[in-house]
Amino acid sequence: MAWVGRRDLNNSLVPTSLPWAGTPPTRPGCPGPHPTWPSTPPGMGSAWPFFLSFFIIKMQFISTATVFLEFWKRRRAVLTYDWDLIDWEDEEEELRPQFEAKYSQVERVNPITGKPEPFQPFPDKLSRLMVSVSGIFFMISLVLTAVFAVVVYRLVAMEQFASFKWYFIKKYWQFATSGTGVCINFMIIMSLNVVYEKVAYLLTDLEHPRTESEWENSFALKMFLFQFVNLNSSIFYIAFFLGRFAGRPGKYNKLFNRWRLEECHPSGCLIDLCLQMGVIMVLKQMWNNFMELGYPLLQNWWSRRKMKRRGQSMEHKISLPQWEKDWNLQPMNLHGLMDEYLEMVLQFGFTTIFVAAFPLAPLLALLNNIIEIRLDAYKFVTQWRRPMPARATDIGIWYGILEGIGVLAVITNAFVIAITSDYIPRFVYAYKYGPCTDQGYRQEKCLKGYVNSSLSVFDLSELGMGYSGYCRFSLSYRYRDYRAPPWSSTPYEFTLQFWHVLAARLAFIIVFEHLVFGIKSFIAYLIPDMPKDLCDRMRREKYLVQEMMYEAELEHLQRERKKNGKQYHHEWP
Repeated sequence: MAWVGRRDLNNSLVPTSLPWAGTPPTRPGCPGPHPTWPSTPPGMGSAWPFFLSFFIIKMQFISTATVFLEFWKRRRAVLTYDWDLIDWEDEEEELRPQFEAKYSQVERVNPITGKPEPFQPFPDKLSRLMVSVSGIFFMISLVLTAVFAVVVYRLVAMEQFASFKWYFIKKYWQFATSGTGVCINFMIIMSLNVVYEKVAYLLTDLEHPRTESEWENSFALKMFLFQFVNLNSSIFYIAFFLGRFAGRPGKYNKLFNRWRLEECHPSGCLIDLCLQMGVIMVLKQMWNNFMELGYPLLQNWWSRRKMKRRGQSMEHKISLPQWEKDWNLQPMNLHGLMDEYLEMVLQFGFTTIFVAAFPLAPLLALLNNIIEIRLDAYKFVTQWRRPMPARATDIGIWYGILEGIGVLAVITNAFVIAITSDYIPRFVYAYKYGPCTDQGYRQEKCLKGYVNSSLSVFDLSELGMGYSGYCRFSLSYRYRDYRAPPWSSTPYEFTLQFWHVLAARLAFIIVFEHLVFGIKSFIAYLIPDMPKDLCDRMRREKYLVQEMMYEAELEHLQRERKKNGKQYHHEWP
């Protein structure tokens, strides 16, 4: 409970590749530019320019996560010492009754205690583990199937919203598609969570863990894997796969040879990613708060109503002792604080893994935790029965999961900055293709012409659109990509700028990951696992124990010498 409290961030050319052009290139052999559509892409220059300022702040978020984990280790050491739980688990934890009943016929001598105890043979343990792992992969594949179903819905809805009769929806069809897709995805997430808990419970019992802590760690790992994949699979799709395989004008890739694959908003995929994360995070927090407090309130109200129907008067209720009154409250779930830990760990992942795409996540998490701390206090005191106390030296497997999330956050944010955002293409243009090429500095004017540089040309006459005539009435279409123009020797092939951007992205990922991992390791090295005063107290306690043993042994020897008539002295024999 200490950690929970401490933890409280379309088949036409109308769709996503909206037509735009800057100063149109002149076709070789044609006198002057041919007609084009508007020159500035909507939202391209102003939708996410503030993102670059979060480059350093993102590194600070990752460092803050490391600082949080290191200080929790210090807090855990203090709590373990204060409650006298150092090495308690290894000495005092008992076997689970289910384990003893299952393997009572197979025994071996415990090398520590020297007593016979039930033993699970390795072949039996391995076979059960393989079945459990197969079940985990099956449930994860079910999540991916649900994500694919949402993707198909987005493709169908994209075509329908683009031709909708209401002007508002027709104008903002991309946001309508993303918004409805997010809501449907959220309903699927909450529905599958109910199934996952039952499956995780079944698979954990199938493994027959030896002790209660092993059972809790195994169950917690399964629940985390299920819900983490369920919650973040659609976010990973939008961040790293949306629009990557859509093709190009004239050669679009289609699903089932019918629906064109979805592309990002003209300003980039970060808007879709931010919308997905914001809606899921807000709705999930509201739903969790309702289930944690509203649901017990309704259950207790219904219990009081049933008592009145049974004719129990208020005077009789007042005369009951407090423990009997508390019996009418809701019992704590079988997993104890498992749901609280899981909620906080998933929230920790939201505030670190994609913080570069959704910088408001830590603020939303902070506001939610401020409210939830008081809601949990009210729930534990007034709505739930008093739980049975259980001793524990730490938070179990959750700390390892938190460290794994920290590592995944570094890798994911590196890919978000390098691949999802426009940071690297802007950087390459400023130093290689812009007005400041080979000048060794970067100013605002260095990005002049970046939009036109990031757009490729498609000749609409290849689709039979426009007027007849090769030069005079040919229309061009601009789309986001780095491809050669149709009149080049290699039309629609990737240009050299594309490969420069790709190489810069890969180099950035490697450098960024090593830099942040180095900072994390340095911070972890600087912060000791135990406070200095605690180390001094433990050393003092060890010294006093040695002194007591010395005094006891000395007193025993003095009695023996006195009994045998030998000379009495105070020295160690």
